[in-house]
Order: sequence, then structure tokens, then C-alpha cells
Amino acid sequence: MTKKQIRLGVIPTGVGGPGAYNRWLDPEIPPDASVNIDWYIDIAKRAEAAKFDWIFIVDSQFITPQSPPHYLSRLEPLTLLSALAVVTHHIGLAGTLSTSYNDPFNIARRLASLDLISHGRAGWNVVTTGDAGTAGNFSLEEHYDYETRHARAAESIEVIRGLWRSYEEGALPRDRVRKKFLDASKLRTLGHKGKYFSVTGPLNIERSPQGEPVIFQAGDSEPGRNLGAQYADAIFTHATTLENTREFRQDLRSRAARAGRDPDSLLIAPGIKFVIGDTDAEARDIAGHYDETDHSFEQALGEFGRLFGWHDFTRYDPDAPFPTGVLKFAERSWYTGAKRITEQALAENLTLRQVIERTQKGNKAAVGKGTPFIGSALTVADEITHWFEEGAFDALNIYLEHPSQFRRLINEVLPLLRERGLIRSSFTGTTLRDNLGLTVP
Repeated sequence: MTKKQIRLGVIPTGVGGPGAYNRWLDPEIPPDASVNIDWYIDIAKRAEAAKFDWIFIVDSQFITPQSPPHYLSRLEPLTLLSALAVVTHHIGLAGTLSTSYNDPFNIARRLASLDLISHGRAGWNVVTTGDAGTAGNFSLEEHYDYETRHARAAESIEVIRGLWRSYEEGALPRDRVRKKFLDASKLRTLGHKGKYFSVTGPLNIERSPQGEPVIFQAGDSEPGRNLGAQYADAIFTHATTLENTREFRQDLRSRAARAGRDPDSLLIAPGIKFVIGDTDAEARDIAGHYDETDHSFEQALGEFGRLFGWHDFTRYDPDAPFPTGVLKFAERSWYTGAKRITEQALAENLTLRQVIERTQKGNKAAVGKGTPFIGSALTVADEITHWFEEGAFDALNIYLEHPSQFRRLINEVLPLLRERGLIRSSFTGTTLRDNLGLTVP
């Protein structure tokens, strides 16, 4: 695989994530899909057969009755990925773990274990946790502020990488003739004492064939972008427009260069949603059908407050102008996204209903979301090709929503991209780093 080919990831969101509260009504989706290991195994095998580079398991640790179905009951990422590791051979296994609510030693050990179980296919999606309610599940009075969350994340990553390097090459000779299991001169004690963490080390697990797990990251705020540019191998973002996505990629590559990194070593992977039909018109009809059936306004209104620290938006008249003063509730939550929504709503004098409908529905004008990838297989393939050739991304993180659509993507769109030489025809490496073209640290 060359640097000029698109890497592919898939995000299975089971019975329905944000904006898809009724997707579980699709008869092709098991009503317990989000905790059904057989369903995940089927998806992982399909994705691997289609030469996807990774499967990505998202996570959060706080729910309310207004949370979407997939959030209400889902498997813990690393437990799930460890199960998938033994039934797959090539696909990368990436999972979300929060630096705000996990100690570095535990993160390092769990991910290193997955990396060994999978023979070098583990990936870590670093998050600082935007959901302020999580604090209440971890004995804290309130959630960390933005600055603290990202400072903790940076220190946590440094500690974890240090722990992953506890064993030098050849540290465990396992020599039965000399009765020598360990070469102690090649075992490093970390001895870290920082602002947030104190970790002695060493880590009690050796390195995997890929050296250490691949680091993924998603964050659009200033500290989030700096964190990704400093540490991430791949960065997730939202594909709203070609221009915005390309600007994000250019910005992150510039930040990586300023951090002393090779910009080409950083992969930008926007999340995309797609709808495929026999014709462009049919695809638009299908998209419209999903817009009408996968969610309702009342469900979206109840869940909308998540970005704003679970502020209750049902108290407002939905047909009145978007309420002012609500941004303060997002200060310890997803402030960047909430700020973007609020500023656009006020600038365009939108009602609360209009904001929610734009946010939840898949149209190009959506506030913070949207999908231009609607059409026939050829149209979708052409659009993906155009974005890639215009420098908007290095990889695609594809949301698996309706199973029939995922099959159409695999059977109709990917062959067109493969004919153009834009995606792999076979796996060339044995580890996730190999397949992403990344060097061993």
C-alpha cells in the first residue's frame, strides 16, 4: 500500500447513536446488537474481507434516559476488541479510553495486552471526555475544565509511552540452557513524577510486534488540535465540507511540523456517513426516508443537551429563537462544538427547532454534521475520489449505520475505488502500523 492510497476504518454503532434513536427498528439489526458479540464478529470479518484497516469502538461512561440506544447498553471497548482479536487476522482494533478517568498504568497495560493478543493490531483513541456527567461516576464533584483535561492527557500519553518502552529489545531471552528468563540490564524503571501522575514502573508486559499501539485522537478545540499534532498517529474529525475538512488537515499538518514531526506521518481521518442508491435520485429518497424514520424531533430535543453539559432544552419553546446564554453550560463539556452551534444559530437567527433539525439530519447545511456522500455507487466513489485528490483526508472513518447500506458500500463503491488504485487489494503487513505505513517507535 502506498501513501497515495486511502486507509479505511469502520465505526459500528449498533442499535443507533446520536441522531439515530430508532435505527434499531431496522429488522436487519439485532435489537441487542450493541452487546451482541456475534454481531460484532460478523461486522469485523466483513470489514477485514473488504480490506478495512481498522474497526473503531467508540465509548462514553455516562448516560441519561435521553441517551441514544447504543449508549444505553454497549460492551466495554477493550473487552470487545480482545474478543475480535482472536477471530480476525489483519484488521486493526482501535478503542476509546479516557485519560480523564483512567490511570496511565491501567491504560498502558490493557492496551499492551490487546496488542499482544492481536499480534500487533491495537489502537488507542485518546479522549479527554467531553461528557461532564462522567465525573459523578468517578467520585468527583465536577468534571475537569478544558485546560486540566488536555494537560492531564498530554502527561498521561507521555507516561504511557514510557511504560510501553519498559522492555528493550532482547530483554526477555527466555534461555533455558542458561536458565535466564530476564536480562535485567534491558528493563527500564520509569520513575515518573509529574503534575498529575506519579508512576514508578516498569510495565509488567513486553512490547508487541508493532512496538506499541497506534494512537488515534479526536479533538477540534485549540488544545485538542495541539494534542493531536504532538502525539497522534491518526486524527479523527467530521467531514462537513471539502473545504473545511481540507483546512483541518492542513492546519494539523502545520501544527505537527511545528512540533518537530514529519507532517506526512500524521493521518487525517474524517468520519463520513453515506447513502447509496441505484441512482442519485433514489439515494436522496433513501436518505430522506432515514431522516424521517431513524429519529424524531422529540428524541433529538431530549439528547441535544449532551453537548451543553446535559442542559435541559425541553424547557424552551422550540419555535422561538435559539436561547441565548446557554453556552456557559458547555464550559466543561464539548465547548468547541457547542460554541460553533450557538454562534451559527445566533448569526442566522435560527429557532431551536431549526438548529436541532439541521444538527440531526444529514444535509450539507447541517450545524456540525452532514454528508455529501449521497448518490449512486459511482457518484459516491467520485466524491470520495475528488475529496482525496483535493487533499482533504488520508483515511476515512466510515459509520456503519444500516447493514444494507454497508453491504452496498463494500460491494459497489469499494470495487470502483480499488479499480482506480485508491484502496488496497490485499494486506501487505502483519500489524496495524505496517498497514498504515507508520514506523515502529
